[in-house]
Amino acid sequence: MDTQHSIGIIGGGNLGVAIAQGLIASGLLSPRQITITRRRIELLSDLAKQGIVVTADNIHALRASSIIILAVQPQQLNEVLAEICTEIDAGRHVIISVVSGASIAEITKRLGKTIPVVRAMPNTAIAIRESMTCLAAEADHRAALNIAQQIFNTVGATILIREEQMTAATALCACGIAFFLRAIRAASQGGIEIGFHADEAIKMAAQTARGAASLLLSGSHPESEIDKVTTPRGCTIAGLNEMEHQGFSSALIRGITTASDKATHLYA
Repeated sequence: MDTQHSIGIIGGGNLGVAIAQGLIASGLLSPRQITITRRRIELLSDLAKQGIVVTADNIHALRASSIIILAVQPQQLNEVLAEICTEIDAGRHVIISVVSGASIAEITKRLGKTIPVVRAMPNTAIAIRESMTCLAAEADHRAALNIAQQIFNTVGATILIREEQMTAATALCACGIAFFLRAIRAASQGGIEIGFHADEAIKMAAQTARGAASLLLSGSHPESEIDKVTTPRGCTIAGLNEMEHQGFSSALIRGITTASDKATHLYA
């Protein structure tokens, strides 16, 4: 990505702030090349102290930036698009939307002009440059997709998917952060029950989960790694079987599919 680009993040909620923090940590841009908006700008004081431009004025962010990241809530999107549509320059701006449920076609229609739009679905681990970000764009906007991929590759991993898969990606990756955190929290509570202090248990559970994920990212398959730690009449298989009897896998699968169904109706 050209270092002359500047980024405007419209929507300084949890995800917008996480994106800003991740971009600063990556070193891709200087803080002054990032503008972030929120109605209550006092809530962005930590970012302002880092040198990021903080404002309540979306139009200011638009004029100061060539890449616009829409990070508002779905119910706020139409109002924001109506506000910025007259200032959007199809020859200058690239739009990256992280708004759940809002299609490229709908965003383009409401802007009233042909402009490169990329849909992105990162998660809040972007703040520590560990996001799994899914990206989609129309075929003739490949250049914009490349820009988005360069941005999000600096703050984690990316995967290119079809736009119709974006709702499913929301459930698996964005909502999935909470699902895996809840699983780790449950493991730590089990650790407390068997004798560890809370701070010890959460560290042990989190590092164990990190190690398990790293094994898979290195190319291993879950079942082959599970087989390595399950021995006949052993404690691991006994614990796994009890979890399955209690519906562990089924509950996680149903949680993901329920979240996906809900995500379908977030933007209307």
